[in-house]
Amino acid sequence: MMKTSNIIFKLLPTSALCIVSGAVMASEPEMHPLDLTNSWVGYLSIGIFLLAYLLVMAEEFTHLRKSKPVIIGAGLIWGIIAWVYTNHDLPTMAEQAVRHNLLEYAELMLFLLVAMTYINTMEERRVFDALRAWLIRKGFGFRSLFWITGTLAFFISPIADNLTTALLMCAVVMAVGGDNSRFVSLACINIVVGANAGGAFSPFGDITTLMVWQKGIVEFWTFFALFIPAAVNYLVPAAIMHFAVPNIKPEASGDQVLMQRGARRIIALFLATIATAVSFHNFLYMPPVIGMLTGLGFLQLFGFFLKKTAIRDQPVKPDNIEHDGQLGIPVGFDVFSPVARAEWDTLLFFYGVVLCVGGLGFLGYLSIASELMYTGWGATNANITIGLLSAIVDNIPVMFAVLTMNPEMSTGHWLLVTLTAGVGGSLLSIGSAAGVALMGQARGNYTFFGHIKWTPAITAGYIASIYVHMVINSNYFT
Repeated sequence: MMKTSNIIFKLLPTSALCIVSGAVMASEPEMHPLDLTNSWVGYLSIGIFLLAYLLVMAEEFTHLRKSKPVIIGAGLIWGIIAWVYTNHDLPTMAEQAVRHNLLEYAELMLFLLVAMTYINTMEERRVFDALRAWLIRKGFGFRSLFWITGTLAFFISPIADNLTTALLMCAVVMAVGGDNSRFVSLACINIVVGANAGGAFSPFGDITTLMVWQKGIVEFWTFFALFIPAAVNYLVPAAIMHFAVPNIKPEASGDQVLMQRGARRIIALFLATIATAVSFHNFLYMPPVIGMLTGLGFLQLFGFFLKKTAIRDQPVKPDNIEHDGQLGIPVGFDVFSPVARAEWDTLLFFYGVVLCVGGLGFLGYLSIASELMYTGWGATNANITIGLLSAIVDNIPVMFAVLTMNPEMSTGHWLLVTLTAGVGGSLLSIGSAAGVALMGQARGNYTFFGHIKWTPAITAGYIASIYVHMVINSNYFT
């Protein structure tokens, strides 16, 4: 996430630090961790985390990958913690704490790795290219494309991640919009809002939603109670922006893209993998990651079949596929190529965040943040604020903090914080991975200030979605 320091210090409330630093390992009753919140150790650890996070937010200007500073920060924070606990003759306590954090990270990382591998495989099989070419070939007008790309972003992101979905839809917009910067800007805003909203009602649509599901706090099918609030969050700003979209019909393209052999079967395997993960969790009470890794085995087995039968593949143009040296002869499918192309910077960033925030929590900041927000403000106000903060602070550490604080809340309030953390990032272009990526992809057309002009409309959708959730899902609040 990239943003200027001036914007951060103007918008970031004091409570943000309490939330980000509020995550803690769920300590065993007999452990009795040391309270280091008012010691130099605590202050130094907060300083390390803030410095690392400032470097993360400055990624757009420094071009330093966001995973690097948080990984170093995590090592320094836990190194300091271990040193203090060793000096207090408690050498194993910090070890047990960091192992707990590592286990939580490993489950989420492996889950995401399988999902990313499937998405990359479908991209390699040209599934997304075929969809993009079909949309361009139909010759839709700008207003039609505005709604089609936004709606597709809303419905694809629950299965794929919001980043991949946004990049795919933006490619369509750029191909059709050409030099019409007004259309490109509005369509990109619409895509970001749609992708973030679509990810909020599915355990697979966003990392924060996945975290809540894997914790076992909300059942898989219960998340779909957020479908209508998420749809409202997307439709309200889209309806407002509709009339600003140029009413022009660009010239259609005749290009066609054929999916590669096995593409449809890989889509079916991905759906089977999702079903396996859900079944393992709901019926066998196993972590969902076990089902996902089983699904990776499905893909590996099918990849072996594709590799052994590569002779059946049709010759293609040299720029469409990797070759083994003979022009036009495709190399057999290798499942480890999609694995290698996973978003490793994101996965490692997630590691750094989980351990940094977990370390700050272990120092003793859990009670401070929980008392300030969920006791002082009440669950509803606290969860709405979480969404506003997610437009400024990355929603991963924010949600991880909430989960590890584990306040006493009804299912309705857990759904509320899932909704707000997911869609709150749409308020600013820098508030989500989708927005940041599109600022790079549509550079000059989709900008921070171009997005912020429509923040009031997006805010109207944010407020409306919260109201709708509290009305139609009132039974979950009891």
